[in-house]
Amino acid sequence: MEANIAYYCLHKLHKWPHEFLDLEIQERAYVVAAVQMKLEKDKREAQKMKKGKKR
Repeated sequence: MEANIAYYCLHKLHKWPHEFLDLEIQERAYVVAAVQMKLEKDKREAQKMKKGKKR
């Protein structure tokens, strides 16, 4: 899981993985939760767009 978040940080947030991994546990947990929320939101929006194209 942390490797996936570190990858996301590198590509989307332009932060090196070691910067994420060097965070304190509470800060890392916050980043993980924020990234998960963003991914879920993006997934819902993609589903809405897909449904809109079918009509």
